[in-house]
Amino acid sequence: MRQKHLQFNKAVMSIWDCCELLNECVDDSDPDLEEPQIQHLLQTAEAIRLDYPDDTWFHLVGLIHDLGKVLLHPLFGEEPQYAVVGDTFPVGCAFDPAIVHTELFKDNPDTHNPQFSTKLGIYQEKCGLDNVVMSWGHDEYMYQVMKHNNTTLPPQALFVIRYHSFYALHQAGAYKHLLSETDHENLQWLEKFNKFDLYSKSKVRVDTDEVYPYYQSLIDKYFPKVLRW
Repeated sequence: MRQKHLQFNKAVMSIWDCCELLNECVDDSDPDLEEPQIQHLLQTAEAIRLDYPDDTWFHLVGLIHDLGKVLLHPLFGEEPQYAVVGDTFPVGCAFDPAIVHTELFKDNPDTHNPQFSTKLGIYQEKCGLDNVVMSWGHDEYMYQVMKHNNTTLPPQALFVIRYHSFYALHQAGAYKHLLSETDHENLQWLEKFNKFDLYSKSKVRVDTDEVYPYYQSLIDKYFPKVLRW
């Protein structure tokens, strides 16, 4: 998947274009959301904006955190749901019981590989998540898109986007033995973000035309006009 999608040769478009393209995608793992995807993005961003009015980068994270789900779109090869959405987790070490449907790992060869089935596996304690290979998903893809296109968002923004589906860490506290000091600092922002991602979904629609100028100004501040995807 990395080889396939990290060539950044699928599309050239702006952040807002990608928000609109995401409306054509359906996340089957999100049963409580009947609204278009862009509404979830705007509801998350607006809820963060209300509680953290001075952290403008955090508002933009709310808007763009799920843009990696465009991998579900035909333009990106229409990847299957399991390869795009749902929980992410480290590979190369034992699968923690906190991972959703952990019972299914019994059929994964890594479970029976002595090199990969210990607590640390191929890693060292406090090695830092930058040195850990995560299962593929929309988090990793969007993180890589941001890096490739030289975003000026702060490191904590990239951390939130890269690990917001890593529920075993930020909900159950698993895998903390792999975290560096910097990871622990960034984790505080991820825990704050998770509250908005899960609980800002609402039937009250955000007026896209009304908020567009504000979010476009943030996009202009932190991203080039068009990105390679």
